Amino acid sequence: MPTSPDPLDLHAPEFVANPYPAFARARAEAPVRWHEGLGMWLAFTHAESNAVLRDRRLGRIWRDREPAERFDSFNLIHRNAILEMEPPDHTRLRRLITSAFARGHVERLRPWVEELAGRLADQLVERSAGSEPVDLLTDMAEQLPVAVIAELLGVPESDRPLLRPWSNAIVKMYEYDRPREREDAAERAAAEFVAFLRELAAQRRATPGEDLLSHLVSVRDSDGDRLTEDELVTTCILLLNAGHEATVNVSGNGTLALLRHPEQLQLLREDRSLLPGAIEELMRFDPPLQLFERTATADVEIGGVTVPEGQKIAALLGAANHDPAVFAAPDALDVTRSENPHISFGAGIHFCIGAPLARVELQATFGALLDRTSSIELGGEPERRPEFVIRGLRTLPVVLTR
Repeated sequence: MPTSPDPLDLHAPEFVANPYPAFARARAEAPVRWHEGLGMWLAFTHAESNAVLRDRRLGRIWRDREPAERFDSFNLIHRNAILEMEPPDHTRLRRLITSAFARGHVERLRPWVEELAGRLADQLVERSAGSEPVDLLTDMAEQLPVAVIAELLGVPESDRPLLRPWSNAIVKMYEYDRPREREDAAERAAAEFVAFLRELAAQRRATPGEDLLSHLVSVRDSDGDRLTEDELVTTCILLLNAGHEATVNVSGNGTLALLRHPEQLQLLREDRSLLPGAIEELMRFDPPLQLFERTATADVEIGGVTVPEGQKIAALLGAANHDPAVFAAPDALDVTRSENPHISFGAGIHFCIGAPLARVELQATFGALLDRTSSIELGGEPERRPEFVIRGLRTLPVVLTR
């Protein structure tokens, strides 16, 4: 198997701007390759990425960041996270969280989400008035998912502005080659977030409501088991971090893709029934998370290579979603695509638990923009975030005409 030179230059501006040609070149050479810079194997095809996500010998094995005293809170919110657990702990925790979600929280919020998306879109259209550029990310895409998660959990209105800065600081730890100041900021944010949620959970124990946090506090399974306080806090942080990052970045990446493919945007204007499938296509075309890693708990053969016990292998979700063996014309955006087994929400036991909520938010966002505009155009050059793992934009200036 080819292992050198590295198939991806993660820091090259052209790669950050558009990694898919590099994925295609690497995929053509081998389905799985070693990346020296990351120190792990990378799966480039849909089949091999799916295998990485589903093979139970490849686990999410959390190891505390060192030195432990420097990352006390960051380690706490990952050590107790369902995303970093394997059975039986994962099975127990997912059962409890699913039980709380099963009380109809997503459908309860759907009308509220649609109403909020409409208000935000109205404000954008009024400010733009067909001539003034407005930033779709800061003025709509970033506001909606944070507000939704806050409403879901019952976070007081006055505290909601705290949530996104905490989340932004924490998720920057998932990138590689981080500067020390970014790591320090992530630990401070984690500590503040944990303290905030401990206090909020104590309030819900004393005075329960109909929000998800109250239900997470009270939920028990058939054996009488319940979430520990650390698991409760970690679950709330994971819902915010994973939930809003994905929705924000699909909103930005997806809108930009539609603006660069105006014929696809026009199809949505003419037939709104295409919207649910279009959301799946936008998730496939430019996914918000590009890499999801696993650790081998035994020697595992994937794509013709043996991943030794203890070594890491990552599914490259964007590469898998552009695999021509699975997707016809994979580099074309097609909102009418019917066969779309993308893996942007993951696969296997770690399939995204918040996927139904993300779909509600994205359909509401794009639906509100389409309903309230006759035209959406770029109002300047978008600015892309410099990170690779979490793929998104910093700014997306648009001009909206009612």
